[in-house]
Amino acid sequence: MATVASLTFLSRIAGFARDVLTAAFLGAGPVADAFFVALKLPNLFRRVTAEGAFSVSFVPLYTRTLEEEGEEKATQFAGRSASIMSIGLVFFSALFMIFMPVVISLIAPGFQDDAVRFPLSVELARITFPYLFFISLTALLGGMLNAHNRFAPFAVTPVLFNLAIIAAILIGSWMNINIGYAMAWGISISGFLQLMFVWAFFGRYKIKFHFERPAFTPRIKKLFKLMGPGVLGAGVMHINLFADMIIASLLPAGAISYLYYADRLNQLPLGVVGIAIGTALLPMLSKSLAAGTHENSKNLFNRALEYSLLLALPAAVALFIIPTALIETLFERGEFTSEDTRVTALVLMGYAIGLPPYVLSKTFNTAFWAKENTATPVKISIFITLLNIALAFTLSRIIGVAGIAFATGSVAWIQIALLAFYLRGEDYTRYDMRFIKGALKTTGATLAMAAVLYGVDRFVSLPDMGKATKFIDLIILIGAGFCTYALVILGSGVIKAKDIKLLLKRK
Repeated sequence: MATVASLTFLSRIAGFARDVLTAAFLGAGPVADAFFVALKLPNLFRRVTAEGAFSVSFVPLYTRTLEEEGEEKATQFAGRSASIMSIGLVFFSALFMIFMPVVISLIAPGFQDDAVRFPLSVELARITFPYLFFISLTALLGGMLNAHNRFAPFAVTPVLFNLAIIAAILIGSWMNINIGYAMAWGISISGFLQLMFVWAFFGRYKIKFHFERPAFTPRIKKLFKLMGPGVLGAGVMHINLFADMIIASLLPAGAISYLYYADRLNQLPLGVVGIAIGTALLPMLSKSLAAGTHENSKNLFNRALEYSLLLALPAAVALFIIPTALIETLFERGEFTSEDTRVTALVLMGYAIGLPPYVLSKTFNTAFWAKENTATPVKISIFITLLNIALAFTLSRIIGVAGIAFATGSVAWIQIALLAFYLRGEDYTRYDMRFIKGALKTTGATLAMAAVLYGVDRFVSLPDMGKATKFIDLIILIGAGFCTYALVILGSGVIKAKDIKLLLKRK
């Protein structure tokens, strides 16, 4: 978790640099809306082919095959899976690129009568869509590396994604090319770079991989059987994301951009913590359950919950209390105005409400997947998606684009309650006393941090000395909150200093 989280955090820092440049060059206008639709489209489908239904079905099967039958059988299974995936993705991508105007009409109906946003989003989406092929194969190879306890290479790949887009923005600006087109090409090129980067580590770690002739063996059939509910669940999630985009496209120009910028800040803790836990826990919990070591499985589950809450709860409270300071300092420049800051801050508050349950759901979902149960999370996902769509549409009519985010944040608590309810009968998911005591102490430390953040944000600021003042104020604000939380956490014994020293000493 520490390895994946630290590298994911590095990618998020690169992502912030990318978003600062994006806000400065594109702002929150029509071109930005068109680009964000083109960015979201392949990323929506990667939830099925990359870290979604395929990965959560493939990794436990590959891990079990590796443990029980050896590397040769596991390599054959991976090769056949990659071949079938590649053939399917080529046809799927070609079909979508041909009919892209129809696709854009469906996911962003508010663009149809817009002379700028509609044709531009069609062109940009055709450029970005090949990214889906590259990132899906990257995820398969990354899952294999994770199963061999090599977590770092795949965790680094998002950094390449962000660096490629940053380079595209700078080159596009230098060559006077439309920034939207430059960034779209940067996305597809980044997919190829990520695939080559991960592949390079197979030789270094002596992990075998080669494409196999496609054949529907019993294990491949089981993969598709497990994927069925996952694809359905991802499909339901797509409906949810598409619905958010449809609702936002019907609002005034800039709504899709506001959702994007707020989500980027929300994704920092969600991505760093959630991805780290899901990536590390799935192969480890799968191995533990396959070996029948239920006490170890219970410990893995509880520690994942403990660390999730320890990191996600203070992050959510901070995003809710100081959204304006964050948005204003990071994005308000160039084409991004003070009004854009105001609306984006409201959207961020809505997302922040649901941050803790969404991070915790990574652990609960992994507990289902490790037992090769992909059906139950899907049933819950269907219900939550329908509820979210209804609530998002209703609230957007009342409070505008912020209503979409508040709906997303609110239903997350219902989702986590349902996941916990359906896991209650499993021995390895029972809560231990260490987690319960830690959760109470974490809540107390978060409340102390919240009081300090509120006070510093309202009453402490440097004299205005130009643009640098905002950054210094933000550093003071975040530093005060962090120090308060860290001191209470260390003082209450949730985390001990010796634990941190041991973690830093590990290679």
